[in-house]
Amino acid sequence: SQRPDLNPIENLWQHLKTAVHKRCPSNLTQLELFCKEEWARISVSRCAKLVETYLKRLSAVIAAKGSSTKY
Repeated sequence: SQRPDLNPIENLWQHLKTAVHKRCPSNLTQLELFCKEEWARISVSRCAKLVETYLKRLSAVIAAKGSSTKY
C-alpha cells in the first residue's frame, strides 16, 4: 500500500490548505488569490526541511513494519 503522508509535498499541501482555510475565502477569486499568497509564504527552508527528514520518516515506517509512526 502507498503512504501519501510520507511524500513531502503532502505536508506542503496540508499546510497550504490550513492557511487558506483560516483566511475564509468567500469566492473563487479570493480562493485563488489566497492560495497564491500563502504558497509564496512557504519558505525554502521549510521545503528543504521536509526533504531532509524524508529518509528519517521512511526509516521509521520501515522499522514499524508499516504501522503508525509519530510522523
